[in-house]
Amino acid sequence: MNANTSRADLPSALYRAVWRWHFYAGLIILPVMILMAATGGLYLFKDEINDLVFHDLRLVGPVKAAPLSPSTLTAQALEAHPGEVKAYMPPAAPDRSAQVTILGKDGLKDNVFVNPYSGQVLGSDWDGGAAGSELMWVVRKMHSLEYVGWLGNRIVEAVAGWAVLLTGTGLYLWWPRGRKGGVLLPRKTSGRPFWRDLHAVTGLYTAGFIVFLAMTGLPWSGVWGKWFYDLSYAVGIGMPDGYWSNFPTSTVPLGEAVDRAPWILERQPMPLSGAAEGVPVGLDRVVATVESRGIHPGYSLSMPKGAEGVFTASVYPDDITQERVIHLDQYTGEVLYDLGLKDLGTLGRAAEWGISIHMGQAFGLVNQIVLLLACLSIVSLSVFGVMAWWKRRPKGSLGAPRYARDLGVPTVVLGLCCASAILFPLVGLSMAVFAVVEVLIGLRSRLRLAAERL
Repeated sequence: MNANTSRADLPSALYRAVWRWHFYAGLIILPVMILMAATGGLYLFKDEINDLVFHDLRLVGPVKAAPLSPSTLTAQALEAHPGEVKAYMPPAAPDRSAQVTILGKDGLKDNVFVNPYSGQVLGSDWDGGAAGSELMWVVRKMHSLEYVGWLGNRIVEAVAGWAVLLTGTGLYLWWPRGRKGGVLLPRKTSGRPFWRDLHAVTGLYTAGFIVFLAMTGLPWSGVWGKWFYDLSYAVGIGMPDGYWSNFPTSTVPLGEAVDRAPWILERQPMPLSGAAEGVPVGLDRVVATVESRGIHPGYSLSMPKGAEGVFTASVYPDDITQERVIHLDQYTGEVLYDLGLKDLGTLGRAAEWGISIHMGQAFGLVNQIVLLLACLSIVSLSVFGVMAWWKRRPKGSLGAPRYARDLGVPTVVLGLCCASAILFPLVGLSMAVFAVVEVLIGLRSRLRLAAERL
């Protein structure tokens, strides 16, 4: 900052600097924000969409007869689709089909649907894991940019961090400062002021949802999520004390062994069965054991992987307090570990609640509708922001807000950048890239002016 800068100039310098960063960051991340909001809004209703699209596979007519045994249902599925059973999901309700995940000889997994009363194989769908179908699997992969591999995960992490910063800078730019119009409601105007008001007012009412969705999505990220996980584990508020202390463990993390695991347990190793030889207990006995322990309907039972693997029953119902993970020895049927929400550390429970709300589960339809409105608002906020920029953009120019003349970047902005870089490492990295671009743009402008003077 120039030494001769007066205090009266500071608000203008700060406002312009914040506006410039808000503009650039918003313009860059808006496409990803729109994609995540659109796919997230769809995924909130994955169960309803799956039931509608795959009605003939997932639902059966009400039958009063007793359902067939799990072993009979899996045998029927294997007869129609030869291969290896990887998981079994009993009917979640009397009008639901049973599901058997089978690894076929072609190396692909299919989800086979079986009528639990007649044993009739209703059909199959490519295994969509926790998404429930191939359709929702695609939506989920698009939402997390998993199609781009590890880079996609890093992009989503950076966008989530920037979303939090955009919310803070947006509220600063919205602050009335004596202005009455366009604060709580858009002004009755047209052109750029109209779109600016829509953007600002929508951002005001959406701010809390943006921050919540960003922060509850970050635990899955590669850099921030790992740092947060390691910190929670180090201070003893993530994992329960003595986890697996009485059992040998494998090198396979729980997150790779089941379709979905509690975030705080995803990196923890799977337990091993006590003996590496013998005859595995039957599926009927394992199902009876986990159901006798009161596991919530809708659970999935993963088969042991290898001679030392274990059976794992897991369920994540709308009532998050009923979340369970149960491991059983494949040879004795003994329960090795039975973990519920109450057994997690403080941070583990908070993360599970946040993730459940993030996915629209915890409070049923109300949760889904509120977050759907939030997703629609995020898309609208993005469109309004682009329209406001387009209306003010000079022809043939990007129209980025300029820094106040001779004032440079205020110290408070530099301080906030440093703090943000510490809190969100990938945001800090992208800030460094932005700063280099800024310097190059400034250097180019000075060289051009110098050339014009010659």
